Amino acid sequence: MATIKMVAEHAGVSTATVSRALSSPDVVLPETRRKVRAAIEALGYAPNFSAKSLRQLRTSKIMVMVPDVSNPFFSEVLRRAEDTAEQAGYSVLLGDTRDDENREAQFADMLLRKEADGLIFLGHRIPPSLVAVVQAKAIRAPIVNACDFSPDFGVSSVHIDNGRAAQDAIALLQSMGHRRVGVITGPVESNITQARLAGARRQAESIRQPTELLVRHASYTIEAGARETERMLAERDRPTAIFCFSDEMAIGALAACRAHGLACPADLSIVGFDDIRYARYVNPPLTTVRQPMTEIGQTAVKLLLSIMQGAATEREQITLEHELVVRGSTGPASL
Repeated sequence: MATIKMVAEHAGVSTATVSRALSSPDVVLPETRRKVRAAIEALGYAPNFSAKSLRQLRTSKIMVMVPDVSNPFFSEVLRRAEDTAEQAGYSVLLGDTRDDENREAQFADMLLRKEADGLIFLGHRIPPSLVAVVQAKAIRAPIVNACDFSPDFGVSSVHIDNGRAAQDAIALLQSMGHRRVGVITGPVESNITQARLAGARRQAESIRQPTELLVRHASYTIEAGARETERMLAERDRPTAIFCFSDEMAIGALAACRAHGLACPADLSIVGFDDIRYARYVNPPLTTVRQPMTEIGQTAVKLLLSIMQGAATEREQITLEHELVVRGSTGPASL
């Protein structure tokens, strides 16, 4: 099996030059690149690419890192991203990180090893190994964030105004007379959690008779929604409405409501977030904040392609519109 040292000797260059020719060809002289490519083809050297990819110095693949591929919201974003990438001649590598930093680092290393041409991450942090790439290459770094936005990432991003969306949800409940509202958030370290919670609190304090918020932090799962709702309903002064930061949580809240012998929305109003495809089919149909999942997936890939093709001239932070969808799970506050 050919090694990088054998390639270097065959081309008459150093191993460092071979590495640069593969990872950063724009900093290597054209004649040197031709020698390296010729040596690679002659020896059949292929570290992590196909031979065709080595000749083209690209893989025609992009990596999408998803915190939880089983979450219907992320799976829909991923599907639309894959469709858009395929139309542009790229295939998508899926990195299901399970919100684990070690797994995030492993998938990020695939970009560093040139096993993918670019990376989209949907989580709330950027792997440390990619921070140096962003700092070194600035807008040329082939990295894009979607959904869980933070300006500290230093990369192009697509997202909604999560603070404004949460304000809209609380305002709806206030208009129905709810003054004690449970809020079940996502992980406390998430940028989305902080933005939505800040928006909910702003709206709660914006009226003459402030709305009391009972905040519980959890994961974006049905089980977490059910568990935290049960705890709230067991309190002496229970809330008249619950706002969940995901539809999965809200579906769990509906189950807990029924388990306590309560009717929704007569006894308890419930609001979700995302408008996954199941939201309209539960009983009662779920009031929720609709995220434009199709546009998020499409726009993230388009931003990445613009960077990889050298067309991006500045970082872009694209804010898409959300929509409050009112269905049967919300109604006037019970007295």
